[in-house]
Amino acid sequence: MPDLLIELFSEEIPARMQKRAGEDLQKLVTNGLVEAGLTYGSAAVFTTPRRLTLALGDMLAASPRQVEERKGPKADAPEKAIEGFLRGAGLTRDQLEERDTPKGKILFAKIEKPGRPAAEIVAEVLEQTIRNFPWPKSMRWGTGSLKWVRPLHSILCIISDEAGAEVVPLTVDGIAAGNTTRGHRFLAPDEIEVSGFEDYQTKLARAFVVLDPAARADTIWHDATNMAFAAGLEVVEDAGLLAEVAGLVEYPVVLMGRIGEDFLGLPPEVLQTSMKEHQKFFSVRNPKSGQIERFVTVANRTTADEGATILTGNEKVLGARLSDAKFFWDNDLRTVTSGAGMETWVKALENVTFHNKLGTQAELIDRMATLSRELAPLVGADADEAEQAARVAKADLSSEMVYEFPELQGLMGSYYARKAGMSDAVADAAKDHYAPLGPSDDVPTAPVAIAVALAEKIDKLTGFWAIDEKPTGSKDPFALRRAALGVIRILVENDVSLSLNDVLGQSAEIVGDRDAGRADIADIRGFIHDRLKVYLRDQGIRHDIIDACIAMDGSDDLTLLVKRARALSETLKTDDGENLIQGFKRANNILSQAEEADGVEYSFGADPKFAETEAEKDLFTALDKAEAKITPAMAAQDFSTAMAAMAELRGPIDAFFEAVQVNAENPTVRRNRLNLLSRIRTICSAVADLTKLDG
Repeated sequence: MPDLLIELFSEEIPARMQKRAGEDLQKLVTNGLVEAGLTYGSAAVFTTPRRLTLALGDMLAASPRQVEERKGPKADAPEKAIEGFLRGAGLTRDQLEERDTPKGKILFAKIEKPGRPAAEIVAEVLEQTIRNFPWPKSMRWGTGSLKWVRPLHSILCIISDEAGAEVVPLTVDGIAAGNTTRGHRFLAPDEIEVSGFEDYQTKLARAFVVLDPAARADTIWHDATNMAFAAGLEVVEDAGLLAEVAGLVEYPVVLMGRIGEDFLGLPPEVLQTSMKEHQKFFSVRNPKSGQIERFVTVANRTTADEGATILTGNEKVLGARLSDAKFFWDNDLRTVTSGAGMETWVKALENVTFHNKLGTQAELIDRMATLSRELAPLVGADADEAEQAARVAKADLSSEMVYEFPELQGLMGSYYARKAGMSDAVADAAKDHYAPLGPSDDVPTAPVAIAVALAEKIDKLTGFWAIDEKPTGSKDPFALRRAALGVIRILVENDVSLSLNDVLGQSAEIVGDRDAGRADIADIRGFIHDRLKVYLRDQGIRHDIIDACIAMDGSDDLTLLVKRARALSETLKTDDGENLIQGFKRANNILSQAEEADGVEYSFGADPKFAETEAEKDLFTALDKAEAKITPAMAAQDFSTAMAAMAELRGPIDAFFEAVQVNAENPTVRRNRLNLLSRIRTICSAVADLTKLDG
């Protein structure tokens, strides 16, 4: 079976677009071929800065012949109806088949579609793919009408088998498909004729092109880490930068350069951010001191002087960039070490709007400081330190360094706070109060940082709820879902127990009335519970288990709520736990039906002296034992013990239902048994609302 090779060769494709472009090429081409009846055995896509390549193996040489049967009108239908059917089918009247059916004689048409050669189908599909390619941004050039991310130079499209290679006849906007490509722009720019994928890959490798982006990334990382190790240093890991740099070069050549002595005193994060954002350099640090001392750059070619000229140029440009960073750093240090300290920056935030309905950044800081003081005793923090930390946490927004590198906000605040003579707790809170920004980020763990981080997120929730700017559908412009998840993770992962209702109420008071009114605390709590379901679902806890726990009193304490949900989840994974739920639901259904029919509530009065069977007596005993364990366990918030005691009821309840008829003829016995079922409901419901569970 033949193979297909496609290459779209152009000017440099932005690195950020390459991965998606490769996926789109594979999807559009393969979907188009399959829809036309042309299947294949394997597919692989490759990208470099100048080419998108797709290789398909074991493709059909032609689409199969197809026979389609269409049901038409009745044989005695009006002539015009039959003529219309014939036009649609492309047949004549004598080509139709007449069949007897329960509805009479019906006309049927068999439409045969002959197979088409692969080259014809590939040409159609590839032209459509090129003309409708979903680039995020595209351009036209010259006098043509084709839009591409950068000028498209050539199309390689060949079908190959044991007999040789065939060029697919295709022309797009004056560019005719062929069987040639080009190697490295500088090291091997001449045309290369290829006969198949293996030949293509081999000849490109000789022409200084590493086709596979993963191979380029591996080469870069291997060579960079080896160079750093030889110098007693280590490369700072950055998967995003590695992927981007691998998309900037076709033939990676790793070089390590030095950072000027004047800049080694800058914070490591400043050096790393400046080199990454402006130069796409990897940072190389001293593992003993943590200081960034060198950099790694990746050239796109070899040179006679082994990269010396390239490094000299890069070091010169880097020096200019770092001179700016050092200027910002020195100016900021002069500000924070002056008499006013960071207050100058806080004062400047009075002129910076946080939100037109929620005031300035300075007003936000005031609210955070007030709420942080309220939260401090709940999380074990010093109230004065928490308030001070909240007042300086966002001060660095006025600094020159953060103006240049916004991604360093918070982090630079921690440096400046220490330089201003503040405690480590305050400085760490400035760095950590934005965290966590993503699901994989660490949460703050120091008490002062916890207080400020919670205050920042809770103020955001109550503030935007007060002005009716809640998330809708997929839209969440103020990252309120992230804020809610941050509150959940900070509380749960630090084992902090507090009343969410109380804290949200305090925050709503501080935010005050806004244009849309005051924040709806119950609505915010429901929003946070919804995010909690997502958080726990990712940990394998079912949504109905969470609902069963949310329905209980005290569900505004997220830490206890999560402990209860985890304990119930583990219990339900056991045979006793799963079967107990069925027994509980049976008891609850019988009891509910009897209460509705009798118009009374069977909630007390079960007495073992009216028990007629051993199964009844055993259930009385089991319930007494379970209650004796569950009541103190719940009071101590020992959910695991309570759930285990509840699960032990499985056997006695099953035995009861097997041996006993609840609706006995004797009214006293019946009432006693219904009250016994009420005890099952009461004792089990003390642990969780089991009626919320599925199944």
